[in-house]
Amino acid sequence: MARQINEPWRDRYIRRSGEDYVTPFLGLLPQGIAWPRGTYTVLYRVVRGLAKIWGYVDGRAGDLLERESDPRKTIEMLDWWERAWGLPDPCFASPQTVAQRQRILVMWMTWLGGQSRHYFIDLAAWLGFTGIEIEEFSPFMAGISRVGDTRPEPDKLFRWYIGPAEQRFVWTISVGQIGLQWFRAASGQAGVNHHLEFMIPQEIICLIERWKPAHTVIVPDFTEMATGGPMQGTP
Repeated sequence: MARQINEPWRDRYIRRSGEDYVTPFLGLLPQGIAWPRGTYTVLYRVVRGLAKIWGYVDGRAGDLLERESDPRKTIEMLDWWERAWGLPDPCFASPQTVAQRQRILVMWMTWLGGQSRHYFIDLAAWLGFTGIEIEEFSPFMAGISRVGDTRPEPDKLFRWYIGPAEQRFVWTISVGQIGLQWFRAASGQAGVNHHLEFMIPQEIICLIERWKPAHTVIVPDFTEMATGGPMQGTP
């Protein structure tokens, strides 16, 4: 049965060891008594030793093609990837772990733009900030707004406020905890990354300030962190 065209084996680099190079190398040598091919000869041992070097080169090429060409896994060429995408990002404090740098790199490469509340909440969650809440203000308008308790929940903001019309361009971001980056197999590096890394809320505020609609104003709210503590939200 023929193999499917989309099978993953077609995209994998075929690695060859030093032993795989011995026979092709011997085939390139001249023929004759002075060029014996026996495994007991000095010539064979020399060729076998040289072939191990090419086996190492082949393995390193496989590392570059299979790992370093993937921004989610790259380690050795991570600096090159970051320079190509204008990183490191000034919003994030240095030094950063390899896993954090990979995650920010993938974010810059794949994250699409948006202006909705869900967009910024999902962006924060991608960076490890869960529990982000965004609320907007609306000026009171006769014929549209209503009086009384217009809060959707007791601890939420009111729907309408008496004040200038410009308040419609103000929105508040409630950050209840610092960012949490857990160690992940295949992306974390043993001996380098910690089991849990912390990110300060100001980093996500800086990023949202840069990507927010230009005519709006952000009011960060860190009041919930005072009651929950830095480990709020951890299992």
